[in-house]
Parts: sequence; C-alpha cells; structure tokens
Amino acid sequence: MLSGPGPVSNLSVVEVPTPSPPPGWVRIRVRAFGLNRSELHTRLGLAEGVVFPRVPGIEATGVVDDPGDSSFTVGQQVATMMGGMGRTFDGGYAEYTVVPAAQVIPFVSELPWPAIGAVPETLQTAYGSLVTALDLRPGQTLLIRGGTSSVGLAAAALARDLGATVLSTTRSPGRFAALTAVGVTHPLVDDGSVAAQVRALFPDGVDAALELVGTPTLPDTLAATRVRGTVCFTGMLSNEWLVRDFYPIGYLPTGVRLTAYGGEASDLPPAVLQRFLDRIAAGEVTLGPVHTYAMDDIRTAHTDLERGTHVGKLVGLPLP
Repeated sequence: MLSGPGPVSNLSVVEVPTPSPPPGWVRIRVRAFGLNRSELHTRLGLAEGVVFPRVPGIEATGVVDDPGDSSFTVGQQVATMMGGMGRTFDGGYAEYTVVPAAQVIPFVSELPWPAIGAVPETLQTAYGSLVTALDLRPGQTLLIRGGTSSVGLAAAALARDLGATVLSTTRSPGRFAALTAVGVTHPLVDDGSVAAQVRALFPDGVDAALELVGTPTLPDTLAATRVRGTVCFTGMLSNEWLVRDFYPIGYLPTGVRLTAYGGEASDLPPAVLQRFLDRIAAGEVTLGPVHTYAMDDIRTAHTDLERGTHVGKLVGLPLP
C-alpha cells in the first residue's frame, strides 16, 4: 500500500479484505507483477488523478479467482494492465486484484511466473511503439534511446524479430553485452550526442527512433533520424516529459516526424502475447533479464527501480 506520494518508506505491506468483483469485473489471484516507471511516478507524486492510499501496480499476471459475470473460468491464466490500475483503483502489488473484464488477456504457458510477470506491459509498450506508432518494416534501421530499460530490451528483441537493424544506447559500456544479447547490432554509449554516432554509421540517419529517456534527449534523437523518418516518444526514464515553449519549426528537424505511444490492454492482442510467451519458452527470443522481489522487499525493489540498479525487468512476487 502506498500511503501517499513521497519516499520509499511510504510503501508498506498491509492486510486488507479480499476484494469482490462488481458486475463486469474479474478477481485475479496475482502470481507475479511487473514494476514499471509509471509506479515510480505515482510514488514521487508526478502522476495525476491518483487517490491515496492506493495499492500501486499498473499490471499483474495470475489466475482467475472469481470470474464474476464474465466468460472467464476459475483457474484460467490471465494478464491485465493499465485502465486505471494502481491510480484510480487498486492495482497489482497484491495477492488479489479486481479489474474490468475488458482489460483481462488470457494465455496458456508453462513458463515460471516470474518470467511471465515480466512480459505483458513491457511487450504491450514495445509492440505498440514499434508496430502502431513507428510502423517498423523489415530492412529498416531503428535507434532505441534508453536501451537497457526493460522496454528498450524488449523493443530491440521485437525489432530484430521484425527484420530491422537495431542501434541502442546505454550510459555504461559495461552494459553492451546486455544489448547484443537481445539483438542489438550497434550498441552506443549515450554521451548526450548520440546523433553524431548514428550518422557516422548511417549518414542519412535512422529510419525510426524510439525515445525512452524523455524530453532532455529528444532533440538529439530527432537529429539522428532521416528526412521522412519517425521518432516515437514513449518513455520518460528522466522523469521529464514536457517540452517548454515548444516552437515546432525551430524544434523539429525539417521532414522528421514525431509521434507518441501510450497503450492499454486492448493494444496487446492475445495472439501476440501468446506467441511471445511460446517463443520465450522455446528459447527463440528473450525480452531481457528478470529480477524478482518478495512482497516484503517492495521498498528495495522501488529503490532499485529509481536508481536503475539492474538491467531488465523487476518483478514482484506476492506473499504465499
């Protein structure tokens, strides 16, 4: 439970009554939940419309415990995300969560729950950014700014799967191996001037770019993109997402397109989730490392999330 915006000490493990699903909602026994930058923004007081105290968590995976009046069945494996989870109603940092049936995605997998819990929101964000926003095609070049984040790693794996050549950034050369492991062809050190490095490799610039750091690096990312190329603004690892005094003609390079992506559960087709779970199980693709935390260690998990301690996805495991 998050008592209010502020330090990590505002997060605590408390006992609350098991929630009951109202009409049109489903109760899920949570087996694993991913930690996301969105929840850090909520804790830091940067998210709007949050009523406290609140159980955080914009995603969860588990099994249906009470299907209510939906067509789901007890014990069915499901994922859920977004739709107000962890902000306007209690989210996934719990043993049970109650969500609208419309945002529940079924799947079948024998993967361990920590591996499953790392996938849904990360995959939804990466898939939507590349397919919906950037319309990435085989043979194109993609720059990922913020490449060792969980979404950055997933986007690299998906882009390679789509047949693209991937360039991806990190502030630490020691993390190059993590980038190449998910299919990055050109790992780059982010020294604040990535555009010069990109154009040394591709003089005309990349076809597409995925901005995950935020507005501080967005101008340089735009400068790395070719005429008629597209930049998608998806992430805010810097916790900065506003462009002050935006003057489009002065801000945007001529002919470079800027779009954005912010998706919901409906933007992740069940077939896409199932396909990638199956491919992960078969060893054909990886979305990056997974780091797990018991519920009692939720403060440590949030500290690691805020500091960027680990490469890959952080996953919480509810109390047994």
